[in-house]
Amino acid sequence: MSTGERWSAMAALVDRSRRVLYDYVCRADHPVTREEAAEAHGMSRNLTAFHLDKLVESGLLRARYETPADQPRGRGRTPKVYEATGDGVAITVPERRYELIAEILADAVADDPHDAPEAARRHARQRGQEIGARVRESGEDIVAALAGLGFEPEALNDQVLLRNCPFHVLATRQTALVCGLNHAFLAGMVDGAGRTDLLPLLAPRPGACCVRLDGAPDR
Repeated sequence: MSTGERWSAMAALVDRSRRVLYDYVCRADHPVTREEAAEAHGMSRNLTAFHLDKLVESGLLRARYETPADQPRGRGRTPKVYEATGDGVAITVPERRYELIAEILADAVADDPHDAPEAARRHARQRGQEIGARVRESGEDIVAALAGLGFEPEALNDQVLLRNCPFHVLATRQTALVCGLNHAFLAGMVDGAGRTDLLPLLAPRPGACCVRLDGAPDR
C-alpha cells in the first residue's frame, strides 16, 4: 500500500461507524452481507451500504455478489458481500476523546460563565485527580492508564512522552486553551495517582501531545 493509499485508508476509518463495520467484517469468518452488518450494529441498510462501499473504495475491503452458502438461491438480485482485503497492512487511527473535554467545558460554563477558561482549568484538574485517584486505588500503572485514555505514552528513561493528543482537532483551533486544559488535566491525574516523581510540563511537539511527563527534581 502506497503512502497515498495508506492516508486514504486512515481517513476512511476516522468515522466511528465505519471503523465498527470494518472491524466486524475483519472478525467474521465468512463474507458479510449488508443486511447482516446492518442488523449486527443497528444501522439502516442504506447507511451500512454507504459505509461499506466507502471502505471498498479506500482498499480496506473487497466486494462481490454472492449467495450465502447457508441460503437457497432465490429470485431477485444476488446479495453483495464484503470481506477484508487480507493484505496484512495494519491501519492505526489515533484515538480521540472529545467527549471528555466537552464535559469539562460544559461544566465550566455552567459553573462560572463569566470566567469560563479559568473554571475549565479547575474542572480539568479535578477530573484528572479523580481519574488518578482511581488509578492509584486499582494499583494500575499510570502509563497504562494514559494509554487507555488515548495519549499513546512512551516511557523513555525518566520521561514519559505522549505521542497522541486525544483532543487534536480542538487543539489545532484553540491551541492555548486546549493545551492549558490538557496540562491541568494531566497535572491533576499525576497528583491523584500520587506520582510525586513525575512533573507534567508544557512541551509542544508537532503531531503529538503538548505535554510530557518529566522526572520531578528531588525535593
